[in-house]
This record gives sequence, structure tokens and C-alpha cells, in this order.
Amino acid sequence: MLRTVGLLAVVALGLSVAHTKVNKHKPWIETSYHGVITENTDIVLLDPPLVALDKDAPIPYAGEICAFNIHGLEAPFEAVVLNGTSGEGQLRARGLVDCELQKEYTFIIQAHDCGSGPGGTEGKKSHKAVVHIQVNDVNEFAPVFREPQYRAAVTEGKIYDSILQVEATDQDCSPQYSQICNYQIITTNTPFAIDRNGNIRNTEKLSYDRQQQYEIQVTAWDCGQKRALHSVPVCIDVKPVCKPGWQGWNKRVDYEPGTGSKQLFPKMHLETCGGLLSSVRTTVELQTSHIGKGCDRETYSEKSLQKLCGASSGSTDLLPAPSTATNWTASLVTDSGRDSDLIFRFEGHQAAKIPDWVVPQNLTDQFTIATWMKHGPSPGLRAEKETLLCNSDKTEMNRHHYSLYVHNCRLVFLLRRDFTQVDTFRPAEFHWKLEQICDKEWHYYVINVEFPVVTLYVDGVTYDPYLVTDDWPIHPSQIDVQLTVGACWQGGEVTKPRFTQYFRGSLSGLTIRPGKIESQKVISCLQACKEGLDINSLESLDKNIKFHFNPAQSILVMEGEDLENMNAAVRKVSYINSRQFPTPGIRRLHISTAVQCFGEDTCITIPDIDAVVMVLQPSEPRITITGVERLSWPASDLREPGGIALFQDLHIISTVTRADATAHDTAHRPGVLEEIIHNLDYCDILVLGEELRLGQESLQLQRSALLGKHLDATNSTSGMSIYGVDSMSNYEQVIRQVHYSNWQPGQVTERRFRLTCSELNGRYTSNEFNLEVSVQHRLTDVHMVAPPQYMQVVHHPSMIHDLFPSHSVPSAATVVIVMCIAALVVVVVLGIYRIHLTHQQEVKFAEMAKETDTTWDDSALTITVNPMEVGGISSLEDDVL
Repeated sequence: MLRTVGLLAVVALGLSVAHTKVNKHKPWIETSYHGVITENTDIVLLDPPLVALDKDAPIPYAGEICAFNIHGLEAPFEAVVLNGTSGEGQLRARGLVDCELQKEYTFIIQAHDCGSGPGGTEGKKSHKAVVHIQVNDVNEFAPVFREPQYRAAVTEGKIYDSILQVEATDQDCSPQYSQICNYQIITTNTPFAIDRNGNIRNTEKLSYDRQQQYEIQVTAWDCGQKRALHSVPVCIDVKPVCKPGWQGWNKRVDYEPGTGSKQLFPKMHLETCGGLLSSVRTTVELQTSHIGKGCDRETYSEKSLQKLCGASSGSTDLLPAPSTATNWTASLVTDSGRDSDLIFRFEGHQAAKIPDWVVPQNLTDQFTIATWMKHGPSPGLRAEKETLLCNSDKTEMNRHHYSLYVHNCRLVFLLRRDFTQVDTFRPAEFHWKLEQICDKEWHYYVINVEFPVVTLYVDGVTYDPYLVTDDWPIHPSQIDVQLTVGACWQGGEVTKPRFTQYFRGSLSGLTIRPGKIESQKVISCLQACKEGLDINSLESLDKNIKFHFNPAQSILVMEGEDLENMNAAVRKVSYINSRQFPTPGIRRLHISTAVQCFGEDTCITIPDIDAVVMVLQPSEPRITITGVERLSWPASDLREPGGIALFQDLHIISTVTRADATAHDTAHRPGVLEEIIHNLDYCDILVLGEELRLGQESLQLQRSALLGKHLDATNSTSGMSIYGVDSMSNYEQVIRQVHYSNWQPGQVTERRFRLTCSELNGRYTSNEFNLEVSVQHRLTDVHMVAPPQYMQVVHHPSMIHDLFPSHSVPSAATVVIVMCIAALVVVVVLGIYRIHLTHQQEVKFAEMAKETDTTWDDSALTITVNPMEVGGISSLEDDVL
């Protein structure tokens, strides 16, 4: 029994010892693992697979694998046992891994067996193995361009290998998906291409004139063929080939009348393309030959201009506007295309005879001939003489006493003195050879004669004759002479008198003034241009800039050494037109530039540029004359020495229509009348109906009414003309003092007058203001003067029947009494009306005297009578015209 117990104890002890030595081996795993996990998944594919072996197998627990432990808290992975017996395990991500955050992971892993029992006590660990995990990328991001837009500039006419490079990026982590493999221009029909590196080039030469800017759209693909969500705009500016020249100027500059001086090139500068200049010389030319007589000048009548410029009185206008009194110019061709600028065109077969009563009879040793002339070369190898003005024998002989003509582009003045004045060989022909004579442009010619010296002025510049020939004086004769314009009259030595030596060209303002020569100041005034070039803010011009104007201010030359100073100087060049109502239209500008470089044989060339100044249409004034249109005066007042005032209540105003700036609809903007102030150049008072009877009635104007004003007047039986460039208010004051007198008013029952006024020689005319004057006759006047036929008294039978009934016949005494009473009533009524009218006239005269007294002065004044008026010229008294 004891032996049995002892044996059992030994067996139990053996078993215990044997059991403790069952888990005697550690698990075994590979020394290293390489794994791959795709982002956004959790399973790791390991190579080799995760398997742990234990030599204690198949012993339960000791030969089984219970866990895989990962060392490294930052590793977002865990290992799980799939089969403890076989030792298979799996590596998983505890969460989604992101390749963009971390591409690789490295950590330590160990395997644990299950130990000696279910509790895992006395378990053994394998050695540590290194695990390297690579995160595989997913193409989740599209390419994005680095810039929101790209811009580049190219020069026209060149082919570029690369104009610019665009660049896109991709946020994916792998090279396959993060690299950009392709770019593409998605805009069609463009002369550009792009390579896989994003370099854009042009496929053809670009032209600045054809297109100055291109905008294209570019997209990109990554190597996984994922396209950019948004394309990028690329702007390519085409620049012209750098050409030396002026830049920053406009081809057209609009000029608003009345705005003064306006800059022509406020932003212009000279591009030299890097060339260094030692000096710059720029010439600006304003071309106005097509405007009026060479430029915009005042278009007043010749006599008004002479009065305005202070010329000596007594000149005779040989080419006045055609009218009843000046009918010798009616057959000539006028150029109606000018704004009231009276121009006569001669085509080689027109001429005019000046009436004898117009021609100055004695030129004396001092006189002036002036004219505007536009003339070109004459056709033919040997041109004939072309006569502007000729004074020749009317009949029998063919002697030229004086003449002005053109021959082979030479201006010749012939002056043959009478034998009674001189009897020796004296200067007779004066020749000038000038480019202006045949350049087909307008020029102002003035010949001042102080015999034997003759001086020619052309556009205010003095020229002496290059040739003077002498001749004998003309022998006296009783032959009348004929003054002609446009040709010379040949009245003798031919079978039929005719014109010869016709002129071909245009003339205007041909005048002759005997007894006096014109001063340089007056000549300059008569031909002065009212438009020209100007320098804005001259005081701010750099002192090193040299500049020069020609006399007409149509050419400006500027010169300097510093380019920036020259640019600033040219920007100050301006256009100015001082006329209140300038001639609208185009004025051409021509700018030429010459430069010098530092010590170089060749220098850059600056091309000329052309621009235009567009003078806009001025607002046309509307001249309005208002006043009392009907007057009634007793006949006795007309016989008074001062007569009656015709236009005491006269008013002259001028208005223009301006666009309403407050209106929103500019196309249908209503006009707003605005009163303006400007000058007038004449007002004519015309007698309507029968002309005034010479010696019985007349229009009168006191000399004192013209004192202190630029006005003159002519008077005749057909009316009165007040002329001269002066204000509307001065014209008002003078016209209000025009009186009408009639020393035999019994033959007149009414007189009608018409008043019209003009600005710029008829370019703008007023309304026709008609005035009717009724003459009141007393009963005694009717008996004193035999009434006209239409005023005979008619005794109608019915009138007698009404006064005296049929049953009674009045006696002679009764008839006399009735007629006396009636005559008395008429006389009383007329007397009361006469006293009332006299009182009104005295009040009006007192008011006029207050107005005119403030404008009169004590300066001397000469009133001239127009010798060309017909129908009886009124005589000049000491103080009345």
C-alpha cells in the first residue's frame, strides 16, 4: 500500500516537471516585412505574409500564437491573429491612411505564444521583426495652376521658342499622380502651341496692326490622366516693332469755338528705341490754305475791315458785292463756297469795266493798290500777260496809263506819268519775282507808290523790285481812259474794241486809295490770321528750348538737346482761333522731326506724322430787331428842322440755341435760347416804295451820333447805310438817332422803311424790321395843297339826303353854319391830339438825350459819302448827314 502511494507521488512529480518544460520554444517570425497599403483602405499586404511558427506545436497553448504586438505608438496599424494554431496574422490600419500625409511607415512587430495555459502565463515572445509599410497613392486630386492668370508680351514679326511657361501642380503623393504629364491649349484657331512642360510659343509671326492682344485658355493633365478642373487664361500682348517716332498722339483733335487755346498733343512723347540723341528739332505746321483766303480771317466787307484796322479813308473798292449800285461785278464769277468771304474767280474770259464815276481821277504821286490774289502757273511755254488792273485809253489809242499784271510768274506794275508832270526818262515798270505769285495759295499784295519809289508788301513782308525799267511819259491828249479789272481794255488800233490779256486766278478786296500810302501796321492788320499755333503756359517752357513762329503763326519750330524737355515742350503746342464764329472744318497738321546722335555716322530717322484739327460748327446767332412798327405824326412835325425820330424804341438782340445739358435724351435734347453779345458790321435803312424826293425829304443823322464809335454812314434817296465793326449797343444808339424830314409833307400820306442788320458781311443777317410812318394832315393842309387824285372829295347823294330831309330845302346860310361848326370841331380835335403827341415826343427826346450824352466825346469824326450810291447823294452839312 505504501509502495503504491510512493509511486503515485513520483509520477505526479514527474508530470509536473514535464509540464513545466512543455513551452520551451519561442515563436519564430521573419526578421523583416515589406507591406503595401492603398490609401483610404485598412488592409496591409505584407511580403512575406505575417505567419509565426512555434516548435512547441502541437502542444496546446505552448505551440499556439496568441498575439502580434507592434512597438511604436505613432504607427497607425494593428496586427491581429487570424489562426492561432497556424500562426497566421494580418496587419491592419487602425484608421484611413493618407499618402499625402505620410507615404511610408516603419515599426517593430513581435509574436506571442499562448504560454502554458489559457491565461497565457509564461508565454514566450518572438524576436523583433522590422516592418516597412508603403502607402499606395490614389489619384484623388486634379492639377491646379500656380497662377490665376498668365500674361506676356511679344514683339511683332518674330517667332519665339518660348513666350512664357505655365505650371500646374498636383497634391497627390505619388509620382504617377502628382506629376503633370500634358498641357493643352483649348482655345481654337490661335497661332500658339504648348509643349508638355508648359512652354507656349507662337506658330506664326504676329502683327500688331492685325491683332494687338490674344487671350487663350490652357488646361493640364496629370500622369493618371486626370484633367484640371479649371483652365487658366493666358494673355499675350503684341507690341509693334520698336520704331523710332512720336507716340501717344491722336489723329483728330476737336476744337469747340470760343474755348481759346487747346493743347494738340497732351500725351505725346518721342520713342528713340534706346538711341541716345544729342539734339532734337521739331517743326509743327498748321495747313489752312483751303480755309477762306489762306486761313480763318475776319470776313467783314473791305471798307469795314479798313475802318476796323484804322486805314486811311478815301479808298475805292473795285470789286464790291454785286448790287443795284455796284452792278459792274454782276457778270463776274463769285466763289459762293466761302463763309461770306467775297471772292471773284477769273478763268481767262471774264473782266469788268469800272464806271467813270467810281474811278479816282487823280492818283497823285502817292497812292496804294491792295488786293488778295490766288494764282498758279500759266499754261503754255510762253505765257501771256495776265492783267489784274488796267487803266488804258478808252478809244483811238492803246496806251496803258497804269496797270498791274502777272507775266511768267512775275508781278509787274506799270506807271506811265503824263508829259505835263514830267518830261524826262523816268521809272515806269517795276518787276518782282516771288514764289508766292504762282504757288496757288492766297496772299495779300499791297503796292505803296511814293513816286519814283514803289514798294511791294506780300503778307506784310516788304519786297523791293528786282528790276525797274524807265520810259518816256505819255503825251497829253483828250482821250478818255477806261479802268478795268480782270483784263485790259483795248479801245484803239483795232477794228473792234475788246478786252485783252485776261487774268486767270482769284481776286478779292481789290482797292485803290489815292493821295496816301498804307502803313505797315494797317497792312499787317488787314491780312492777319485769326487762327494759328500757340504755346500753352509759355512761362513754364524750359529755358533751354528754342522756338520760333513764322509771322502767320502757322509754323512753329522747336529745338532742344534734352529729350524729356522736348517732349514737355511739344505737349504744350496748342491751336487757337480768336474768331467768335470761326469757319468750321478741318485744319491739317504736319509734324516733322530731325535728330542728331552722339558721334555716330548713322542716326535714327523720325517719320513725319499727320493729324487734323476739326473746328466744330459754331452756334449760329439769330439777330432780332424789335420796336414800334407804326408811327403817326402830324405833317407839321415833319417840316421841323430835326424832323421826326424813326427808331426811338429800337432794340437789337442776338440769341443762339444751346443744347439742354439737363436733358437725359441727348438725341432729342431740346434747345435753350441764350442771349449773346457780338459785333455787327452794317445796318441798312431802305426806303420802300418811291425813293425820297431830292430837296423835299431826307433821312438825317447827326455827326455827334457817330463820335467815339467805329462807325461810318452813307446816305442817299434810297436809304441810309451805317457800317463798321462795332457792338450792337452802339448800333442801337446810332439808329435811334436817325431822323426823317419832309419839307413838303402835303403830298405824302405815309412812308415805309425797312431796317436790316448784318454780322460778318451777311453771313448772319437779322429779320427785316418794317416801319410805317403815317402823316396826319390838318384840314387847312388839304385846302393849301391840291390833293392827289385818290384824295378828291366825293359828294354822295345819300349823304346829302341824310343831312337834310326831303320835305325841307336848307337855305345857303344854314349850309354855311353847319359847315363852319363841323370845321371848328375838326380843328379843336386836331389841336388836342397835336398837344398830346408833342408832349410824348418831348419826353422821348429827353430820354434819348440822356442815353447818347453818355457816349459822345469831342473827338473829330469824318463822315464819308459812298460815291457808288445812285439816286441822289445827300449833301453834308456841318453837323448833319
